Amino acid sequence: MGKINAYTATEHYQTRLSNGRREILADEPLELGGQDLGFAPEDLLCSALAACTNITLRMYADRKEWPLEAIHTDVEIVRNADNNTNTFIRKIKFDGPLDESQQQRLLQIAGLCPVHKILSGQLAIETTADF
Repeated sequence: MGKINAYTATEHYQTRLSNGRREILADEPLELGGQDLGFAPEDLLCSALAACTNITLRMYADRKEWPLEAIHTDVEIVRNADNNTNTFIRKIKFDGPLDESQQQRLLQIAGLCPVHKILSGQLAIETTADF
């Protein structure tokens, strides 16, 4: 888990992403010169946070046997060019007869999903190249 191979040939900007078991496409929208055949890279980043949030919340609610019927999570990135910061805006909606304390606890648990922890912690990117 956590290792992706990306392959891009001459099709602007279609990129095949593989984890060794599954493959998906990334691309840019038409207005940026892509073919709009897959999620844009920023969409994939937002998708990772949204998916991890929902999976973490589902696991927690199932373990507690809470009546959580569905989870809807919207994530977007807001860029601030003035101070070079980015903010993820995450909005979560719960379906089911949860009481206020259960809803508040689920909001706390959302902050414990692994992708949330990665994105809100110290990050470093090391790059090498094979020629």
